Amino acid sequence: MHPIQVLERYWNYTSFRPLQEDIINAVLDNNDTFALLPTGGGKSICFQIPALIKPGLCIVISPLVALMQDQVNTLKQKGIKAIAITSGLSYNDLDTQLDNCIYGNYKFLYLSPERLQQPIVQERIQQMDVNLIAVDEAHCISQWGNDFRPAYREINVLRQLKPSVNCIALTATAKENVIVDTISALDFFDLKLFKASFYRENISYQVTHTEDKNFQLKLLLNENKGASIIYVRSRKATLELSNYLKRNGFEATNYHGGLSTSEKKERLNDWTTNKTPIMVATTAFGMGIDKADVRSVIHYNLPESLESYYQEAGRAGRDGKKSIAVILKKNIDEDKLKSQFLSVLPTVDVLKHVYKKLCNYFQISYGEGEYTSHLLNFKDFCKTYNLKTALTYNALKALDTNSIISLEQQFNYRTTIQFKISNHELTNYLIANKNQNVVIKSILRTYGGVFDFITKINLDIIASKSEQDVNTVIAILKDLQNQNIIELKIANTDSEITFIKPREDEKTINPIVKNIQQQQKLKQEQIDAVIAYTNNTETCKSIQLLDYFGEKTPDNCNICSVCLSKQPEPKSTKEDIKIAVLELLKQKDVSSRDLLAKLNCNQNLLLEVIGTLVEDEKIKITSTNTYRIND
Repeated sequence: MHPIQVLERYWNYTSFRPLQEDIINAVLDNNDTFALLPTGGGKSICFQIPALIKPGLCIVISPLVALMQDQVNTLKQKGIKAIAITSGLSYNDLDTQLDNCIYGNYKFLYLSPERLQQPIVQERIQQMDVNLIAVDEAHCISQWGNDFRPAYREINVLRQLKPSVNCIALTATAKENVIVDTISALDFFDLKLFKASFYRENISYQVTHTEDKNFQLKLLLNENKGASIIYVRSRKATLELSNYLKRNGFEATNYHGGLSTSEKKERLNDWTTNKTPIMVATTAFGMGIDKADVRSVIHYNLPESLESYYQEAGRAGRDGKKSIAVILKKNIDEDKLKSQFLSVLPTVDVLKHVYKKLCNYFQISYGEGEYTSHLLNFKDFCKTYNLKTALTYNALKALDTNSIISLEQQFNYRTTIQFKISNHELTNYLIANKNQNVVIKSILRTYGGVFDFITKINLDIIASKSEQDVNTVIAILKDLQNQNIIELKIANTDSEITFIKPREDEKTINPIVKNIQQQQKLKQEQIDAVIAYTNNTETCKSIQLLDYFGEKTPDNCNICSVCLSKQPEPKSTKEDIKIAVLELLKQKDVSSRDLLAKLNCNQNLLLEVIGTLVEDEKIKITSTNTYRIND
């Protein structure tokens, strides 16, 4: 089957994006291939289509559980057999899923780099009919790359297990030294290298310096109608800012890792269908989501690196239409950025301390714990050992990055139930309590054995089947517990920890010391680059970003905040603004904010005009900080 036929059959597209077809053909010709496609370039298709054409199974290495699950779900919806082996699987489940990959006619097996190191996984891969090795987020291989993960350096074991199978490495952000390092680490042969330009001609990159971000945010959203993503730093901020926007007449919602699966699904659907066009979210939002008509991406806080900023900003304007990517910056934001990402970087001693406490918290014995998973209440963990939350969180992230643990952040209820009455008694109860029928029957139809033993249930599934929200289901279960009808346990957690290495305390941490030191140096360089980018008001923003990624262009974009600031104002602009201000003030007293909103003009120019009118005593400032015509 020809690649375009596969594209039409499964994706309903009639043409490829730039470089996609060339990359696919290189893979089909059995070349080792490196594909650098900036955000929105359609990386996944570049390995999925050749894998569907070639007989056998494609092994995909990815560092992110959420991204793996998204891609697997998308493939399944297209009728393509795919499986993801994640950190929380028991040995028996792992054994079964690996057998399915050998005998079950699957086309895609998604693995984390840590899973790949398990002997059982390597043994079964040798038995699989592998047609392609795909390494997603390939920049994680390089110690100079954003999000370096040491476990990625061991991916070349696949080349040893399947020496005749070609490999494709894909990334959206990589400098030249990262590309060279990645190619070397994967032992590429007969290489085909494809690099798309980082230039996005339809995106206006802007940095707005302001002491009133909320006011500027409203101006931006009013001027740029359509779908928008507003990135903030915390879960709490997503709620506060979305509520603020709703109070001011905007259709907005929020999204973060603390939402239940059903809440995430509902809010994502409302946003993708433009029912609620404004999404306030933490920076994890947007990965794997291909929404073409996002008109604006706004960073309410400074990004932690230009790599992440470029990827997040690149979620705007994928349809090729004019879009904006804006950073809102206060004077204190630089100090906040350094405080959040530099002052709380864990030292090696802190890492050792947190790791030891984590093992104690879950009662992991020395030499034990490998590939055991545990639900973690982060606040309780910090409170138990009197740990500083920011430093501890960064320590856990560092342990995750260096493959000591796997940290999956998602709010969930771990719920188990067992009925304490007989089936006959339950039937009588249902007759008298019909309002609980649909929930109880959904449980009985979904889970066998709930009368015989304690059974783990998924509240999201029960809520969906019974067409109730999760809180209603919980309330019914608690009522059943109070009436001694069921035994119920509900544990609220915000994370899941999987220990990848057996516990050896300091011996576990010592091998990663150099990695920790190198990553801290890289983080300092990334923060410095972000601050330099936001403060540079002389060089075109597009040129600044291209230069950072090693791409040269002599041409200004003419649409970024720097380019626009250098464009000469029409001679009549000040006079026009002056006339408009006076006309508005004849009707009523107006604040400078309202003047700016009504006139939709350059803010600095308006303030200059207002200042001149005050000096000339044509207008005056009232006690309520509004402006009034001078009688």
